[in-house]
Amino acid sequence: MAKPILTLLFLLLSNFSVRSLTLADGQKTWCVAKPSSDDMALEQNLIYACKYVNCNIIKEGGPCFSPNNLMNHASISMNLYYQFTGRHPWDCYFNNSALVVMTDPSYGGCIYG
Repeated sequence: MAKPILTLLFLLLSNFSVRSLTLADGQKTWCVAKPSSDDMALEQNLIYACKYVNCNIIKEGGPCFSPNNLMNHASISMNLYYQFTGRHPWDCYFNNSALVVMTDPSYGGCIYG
């Protein structure tokens, strides 16, 4: 009797763990830095994300360079990584210094995608 219950539990948990964050109405999500994050965490997140994604949009002259601050640049790079990896909730963890939002953080010519 225990084997069917364990099998069902395994199937439920494995199915849950591989799904990306999808809302019922198809709402898109973005990953941004938590405002309470310290500069060291943001700098580490920026470096980590830019190892995997092209962060040229936050370089001087890029559409997301301004405002030129760590919070902005970290948020953009973290979101690029989140998108690249499939928009899974765990891809927006960044040691608990990020959060998933449902409001598009794009501004001016800086499109978060």
